[in-house]
Amino acid sequence: MAIILDGKKLRDKILNDLRQKLDRFDKKPTLVVVLVGDNAASKIYVANKKKTAQSLGINSVIIELPSETKEEELLSKINELNNDESVTAILVQLPLPKHISQKNIINAIKPEKDVDGFTPYNFGRLFSGYEPLVYPCTPKGVLLLLDEYNIELDGKHVVVIGRSNIVGRPLSQMLLNRNATVTVCHSHTKNLAQITKTADIVISAVGKKIIEGEMLKSDCVIVDVGIFKDENGKTRGDADFETASRIASYISPVPGGVGPMTIASLMLNTVELFEKMINKS
Repeated sequence: MAIILDGKKLRDKILNDLRQKLDRFDKKPTLVVVLVGDNAASKIYVANKKKTAQSLGINSVIIELPSETKEEELLSKINELNNDESVTAILVQLPLPKHISQKNIINAIKPEKDVDGFTPYNFGRLFSGYEPLVYPCTPKGVLLLLDEYNIELDGKHVVVIGRSNIVGRPLSQMLLNRNATVTVCHSHTKNLAQITKTADIVISAVGKKIIEGEMLKSDCVIVDVGIFKDENGKTRGDADFETASRIASYISPVPGGVGPMTIASLMLNTVELFEKMINKS
């Protein structure tokens, strides 16, 4: 059976280290999360972020706006937060209502406060081979988890399934920066199983069951980023855990793998932006 990549254990270790670091600061960072509408899943995510931030001593503010909020109103609120010197980090919870351009909203966030690492400035630095101010949270969490278990990336063939701007694209670039050989697969990819069979590491971020054990090379590593509820209401990942864990050498569970690492990375990013702000001033 595969060794479990335990995201909860590593998250707790990271948060404990951050708590000790923050205890040494006179001032504390302030993380502002903007939530538009009443998406139930988003509300749960935002509540978890606030709870974790407060447990570290980070000031956490949630701004809830109604779903009928106009794009101009949201842009005005972001501009206000950009100019507020007490605000360290800004996160706009996705998805946004359909009448609001996600691209316009992300573009409006000041790069120095872009805790998700999604602004064109931070994305551009990442894809140009420069260090962004912070790395996107989920990809950062994936690499931290692999590093914790001493899983080598240099020269390895990594297959990334999914090409979203939140996970697949930035993660692929971060892996390239670590000298991995990267293949990106997506909904138009043909013969997926033939490709995954050649992978030393498979990272899937789709949100439906697409990986069976028979699609994997013996002793590969599986990082399961996808999460969804099956017909019985049970939380699942992209990989069929039962069959995949018999083939792989390491596998991240769902839940308990990448999810906790995303929250840990968000807190790391908040503190990193805070330290940069202090050093600049």
